[in-house]
Amino acid sequence: MAAREFLQVLPESLHLPGSRQQGADAVKLQRQLAKHGSSILGMPPLEVKRGSDGELVIYDGVTRATRVAKYLPGTLVRVEVTGQLSKPVGGLPKVGEKL
Repeated sequence: MAAREFLQVLPESLHLPGSRQQGADAVKLQRQLAKHGSSILGMPPLEVKRGSDGELVIYDGVTRATRVAKYLPGTLVRVEVTGQLSKPVGGLPKVGEKL
């Protein structure tokens, strides 16, 4: 079993998955903002995968990443790297580009 890898990253630097290239769902983002405000206290780590180019793409947590990037710019979030992809992901849009 491989060791779990956790990193601290700026959420705006993470790439959006192909299925969410437009960014976070606006309704879900408003719901999270109403429930958690701008706090990251108790927020679970975002799940990301590393592309063959070394870039990270979100697999779970697009809305959380967007909330932090938008309302707490410059704040690092914890991510768990859950796998390696055989293709590059650097061409996908980043969270910060869709704010």
